[in-house]
Amino acid sequence: MKLGVVGLPNVGKSTLFNAITRAGAESANYPFCTIEPNIGIVDVPDERLEVLTKLYNAKKTTYAQIEFVDIAGLVKGASKGEGLGNKFLSHIREVDAIVHVVRCFDDEKIIHVEGSVNPSRDIDTINLELILADLESVDKYIEKENKLLKAGATTKENVSLLLSLKSTLESEMPIRSLNLNEGQKEFVDKLFLLTTKPVIYVANISENDIGANENNNNYVKEVYEKAKLENAEVLVLSCKIEEELMSLEDEERELFKEELGLDQSGLEKLIVTSYRTLGLMSYLTAGEKEVRAWTIKIGTKAPEAAGKIHSDFEKGFIRAEIVKYDDLVSLGGFNQAKEKGKVLSVGKDYVMQDGDVVLFKFNV
Repeated sequence: MKLGVVGLPNVGKSTLFNAITRAGAESANYPFCTIEPNIGIVDVPDERLEVLTKLYNAKKTTYAQIEFVDIAGLVKGASKGEGLGNKFLSHIREVDAIVHVVRCFDDEKIIHVEGSVNPSRDIDTINLELILADLESVDKYIEKENKLLKAGATTKENVSLLLSLKSTLESEMPIRSLNLNEGQKEFVDKLFLLTTKPVIYVANISENDIGANENNNNYVKEVYEKAKLENAEVLVLSCKIEEELMSLEDEERELFKEELGLDQSGLEKLIVTSYRTLGLMSYLTAGEKEVRAWTIKIGTKAPEAAGKIHSDFEKGFIRAEIVKYDDLVSLGGFNQAKEKGKVLSVGKDYVMQDGDVVLFKFNV
């Protein structure tokens, strides 16, 4: 899973990136500090793997991973190549979802590229550039589909859908705000439009607003109102505090979180939200050699899940033996779970569930 961290210059996105990846990306008080995207890969925290590693005395533990891409800040006119616009847009095309950092605090010492803090305007600035870029793409697709229609190589429905996309973009709304059926989604996915990508808004508040004061922050309220229009998720956190948390050792970090009244770090919240936004979950494999988490889409069937390990597993899939994580741990192992009838032997139509511990049977 690849997440692109975006935002106007100086809103805190590189600070957030540093916090969640500990990658030490340059973060400074001037526009375009980030030119080429910084990339950081982080493990997805999962206590189940730690428990299984002890249970199996496994030699290796492999967590699911998320790749974060800190993408250059942009300004008005990015869709026409202003600032670092063209690079910014090409980098967004490569991610699965967008983490849009929005500044929600006043500080005279930190320059705002627009001269003032205004979350609604800032969100519109980035969204509009993505919309304008998509509008240009959709116009080209409409021209192409009309030629195909004359040749009998496409359908009126496809042309009609493209015109609907154009109308949505012209009303300055992203494509993700549309309620498309499965067939329409399949068609639109092939267009690789920027505004189809799901967005998670991160409302970056000051250290003083953590806790009860979050609810009194009018800037945060603006972010929620904008997100509601496109059914997007919102996370409220202080990027500066997150950076401080991640600079501490584990024990100190937990004490600091407790002092601040935080039950989870920003990274943990962001990962949970990302999985939910993208409709993802994890299944597990366990043995003496390795305990591992595998990320798949919710609704994935057993053969496709097996293919995440190796394509041969999917091609030669016979069946899968599955035990629920809780049953495996409470009974003390796979063989004990099998004796108690807790191991299921499933076929090609089995839909995988989060936390399934799996042994695939295949023949190539």
